[in-house]
This record gives sequence, structure tokens and C-alpha cells, in this order.
Amino acid sequence: MDTFFDFLITPAFSIGTFQLSFGALGLSLCFLTLLVFLLSSRRNHQDDLRLEDLMAERQAIEDQRMTELMKAQAEMHGRMAAMAELFGSKQSELNRIINERLDGMTHRLGATMTEQTKSTHENLRNLQERLAVIDAAQNNIQSLAKDVVGLQAILSNKQTRGAFGQARMETIITDGLPMGAYAFQETLSNGNRPDCTIRMPNGQPPLVIDAKFPLEAWNAIRDAATPELKKTASQQFRRDMEVHLKDISEKYLLAGETQDTAFLFVPSESIFAEIHENFEGIVQRAHRLRVVIVSPSLLMLSIQVIQAVLKDQRMREQAHLIQAEVVHLMDDLGRLDDRTRKLQSHFLAAQKDVDMILTSADKLNKRGAKIEAMDFEPAREVAAQSATGSKSEKSAESRTGLLKLRVVDED
Repeated sequence: MDTFFDFLITPAFSIGTFQLSFGALGLSLCFLTLLVFLLSSRRNHQDDLRLEDLMAERQAIEDQRMTELMKAQAEMHGRMAAMAELFGSKQSELNRIINERLDGMTHRLGATMTEQTKSTHENLRNLQERLAVIDAAQNNIQSLAKDVVGLQAILSNKQTRGAFGQARMETIITDGLPMGAYAFQETLSNGNRPDCTIRMPNGQPPLVIDAKFPLEAWNAIRDAATPELKKTASQQFRRDMEVHLKDISEKYLLAGETQDTAFLFVPSESIFAEIHENFEGIVQRAHRLRVVIVSPSLLMLSIQVIQAVLKDQRMREQAHLIQAEVVHLMDDLGRLDDRTRKLQSHFLAAQKDVDMILTSADKLNKRGAKIEAMDFEPAREVAAQSATGSKSEKSAESRTGLLKLRVVDED
């Protein structure tokens, strides 16, 4: 064996021996392959044994797990049965609760539907009433629209428009002044007839009020669609106002016959405000011509001032009567003072008598109290012993006398 291994590891340096060494090398490789095969077979046999052991252990583990699984399955079946029974009872209870709630909900829904129906009928009834009111209001609006159309027709005519302003001015004056303090359409010395003249107090000339107003140019300003048309209408309105103010100044301002100032009545507060805001030149022109532009509120205020002046004049005219009445009032007041003083003296005398009566009453009360406080037991004993002898009678009389003296002394 040693020779064989030596042969395998001996190197060859010649060609012949080189070929022989390769043969030995192949034999060595075969031997090594056989050895490896034997070792592999032995290892595979060991592995097979180990595998069989592992399979046996795994089979035992699987059997054990199967047993546990069967046991768990049996427990699971029991639990499933318990749960099924529990679920059945819960389902019955749930069905009962659901039925009760459905019944309650049905009852509530029925009541709610009844109330809702009642409320709906009530709302419909209220709606019908309101619709009736709306219908009545609509009829009123239609009639008002007709009135507005009629008013527009009135204002579109110059004469009827003047009559409208005249009527409004007359209403304000008749409501604020007494009869006889004004006159409508009174003729002046120059033949002109102003719309109204108000008689001033203290013999002063009357105040003239004109109720005509150039409304055509004003409506043209309102209806102008372009700035050019509005400017043209404004110029026309300014010219109409200047002409009208000049006519008032020339026709109605008469020296010694009328006041040196006249009123131009504008029957609209908005027009009055527009004139003072956008037509300052017209206002200044009116002041220079001694014409005052007044609105309904300013005319009412002026009428109230005139009414106060007239009232003051009437009071001054009746001043002597008032003074005479005051003198009579003072005389009556003096007599009332004398009579009051006499009555006071009577009251004082009566009070004095009442005080004296009260004093006497107090004395009587005191005497009654003293009598009530006296002790009459000794007197009774004396009366009981009066039959026994004169000595006892004398002692009783002496005691009674002493009591009388005591009462007299106290009085």
C-alpha cells in the first residue's frame, strides 16, 4: 500500500514516465470518487434515518395537534350551540323590542300626522284669510292707481293744476286761521285777484299768497333722458320761474295796499328742496323781488305765527275788560280773605271751648279712677257691727268721715 501511494506521489521527469503518472492519477481519481460515494452513501443513510425519525416525530406532533384540534372543534361546537341558543333568545327579545318600538312609532306618527293635518288646515285657513286681505289690498291699490292716474291728468292741465295747488293752500289756511282773517280771490285796486290775502293785525296791509307754480318745465326736467335735454329743461324752468316771480312782484305788491312781501306757494316739499338745492339763482331772484317761496310746512308755520299775532292783538283789544275783571277778582279775593279770617277766629274760639271740655273730661276721668281705687272693706265691717253698739257706730262714722275728708282733700 505504501508503494502504491508512493507511486502516486512520485513525480516524473521523462516523457515515458509522464504518461505512466497520468494513469496513476486517473486511478487515484477513481479511488477518490469511490471513497466520496461511500461517504455520501453513509451520509445519505444517516440522513434517511434522521428523516424517518423526524417524520415519526412530526407524525406524533400532528396526531397530538389533531387530537387537540378535535377537542377544540368539540368545544367550538358546544360554544356554537350556546351562541345559537343565545342568539335565538336575543333575536326574540330584539323582535319584541322592535315590534314595541314600531307600534310606538306608528302611534306617534299617527298623532303627528293628525297634528300636522290640523296645523295644515289652520295654515290654509290663515292663508285664505291673508289672501283675502291681499285681494282687498290689491283692489285698494288698483283704485289708488286710478286716483293717481286721475291726479296725473289733473296735474297735466295748467288750470286744474292751479286749482289743485289752490285747494291745498286753502286747506292749510282754513285749518290754521279763524274766519274773517283771510279771503280768497279778493280783487285789488289794480284789478288783479290773488289766490289768497291774509288780513294782518293792527290795521296793517294784507299778505298776498300766490298758489300757481310752473310745473311743465319741472316735469320736463324730471322726464329728461339726456344731460342736454335736462339742461335745456332747467333753463326753461329758470326762465318760467323768473317770469312768474316778476308777475307776482308787479301785480300783488302794492304800496300801502298790500305787504311789501308776498308768498309763492309750492305744493310739494321735494320740489321746494330741489329748488333751494339746485336753483340758488331763482331763490336769490325771489328775495330781491320780495317774494318768499314757501312749502306746505313753511306755510303752515307762517300761519301759526300769524295766528299767534292775531291772538295777541285780540288780547290787547280786550285789555280793559281784562283789567276790569282783574279788579273785580281782587275785590272778591279781599272779601274771601276777610271771611276766612272771621272763620279762623270762630275756629280758634271753638278750639278753646273744645280744650276746656277736654280738661273737664280729664278731671272726671281722674275722679272716677280715684273712686275706683278706694278700699271699702272697713266700711262693710262697720255696717255689720252697727247692731252691737253705739261705740262701733261712732267708729264707723269717724272712718267714713275720714274717707270723705280724704276725697275732698284730693279734689
